[in-house]
Amino acid sequence: MNRTLVRLLRDKQPELAAKGIAWRVTGVATRRLGWIADPEGLNVSDWVGEPSAAARAGVPAPRNTGEWLRAARCDVLFEATSLNPATGQPAIDHIRAALEVGAHAITANKGPIVHAYEELRALAAAKGKRFLFESTVMDGVPIFSMFRDSLPAIQLRGFHGILNSTTNVILSGMEEGLTFEQALQKAQEIGVAETDASHDIEGWDAAVKVAALVTVLMETRIALTDIQRQGIGGLTGEKVRAARAEGRPYKLVCRARRDGNTVKASVRPEHVPLSDPMAWVAGTSSIVYFETDIFPGLAITENHPGVDATAYGMLADFVRAVTG
Repeated sequence: MNRTLVRLLRDKQPELAAKGIAWRVTGVATRRLGWIADPEGLNVSDWVGEPSAAARAGVPAPRNTGEWLRAARCDVLFEATSLNPATGQPAIDHIRAALEVGAHAITANKGPIVHAYEELRALAAAKGKRFLFESTVMDGVPIFSMFRDSLPAIQLRGFHGILNSTTNVILSGMEEGLTFEQALQKAQEIGVAETDASHDIEGWDAAVKVAALVTVLMETRIALTDIQRQGIGGLTGEKVRAARAEGRPYKLVCRARRDGNTVKASVRPEHVPLSDPMAWVAGTSSIVYFETDIFPGLAITENHPGVDATAYGMLADFVRAVTG
């Protein structure tokens, strides 16, 4: 996704310039490249991360996140490490370090919201910076910013939807005649599933997204262990095809509803009637249906997004951070 984000920043250069935004990459940190920093700007053509001549001229390489951020003198950190549902690390430490040195922090990682949202939000406020995370749920669809900027004083009572692309691709593939293993391979080939897709299959990714929405939009703490979670590993192609033939297809459904001062939430395979729009959400598409005190039903559907959508969410957060 990092390569896509850089390409998108370049492609959107005219639109960014119209908003008075100029940018350069001053730091890159990956497992392959290590810590690279040059405040004068790096050559990131084809994402090789080659430092400029100044950066190569005997300057000691940074050894950790703090040193790297200070060496890069960055204004904004894009954080895109893999999800660790149990702890949210190392993303939490990266975001905390960025805010501490006075940079805005933008992440596509859901873990920090679930495990450290209040701390990081308070730190960002204390430093006068932004902590933004639009790409964490439904790619770049403006869910968090919609509630934050366009729906003031609204009360979210609950939501339900399909929020995990990998399981949706697997279920759609099995409906078309594939085995579970073949459908998983298809999800991996099109880039929506990791080599180890257990977090998706076992419902962890969906549960983390539910926890993120509950934490931010419903302003209620919820532990992952409080979310009833069941993955799709027990479903076979025969079961999935039979359910579709009966007009009650299986979907991995995410739900949350306010119950007094708490929120009850679940992630599990459910039979969905064909009269429900969720029944027709296939492949990489997603849907979420919000229930509020003003709008009894407010639905957002995303049809067949690619990696550009996730990168766009980070770009949109970048614009929000530096312009406002």
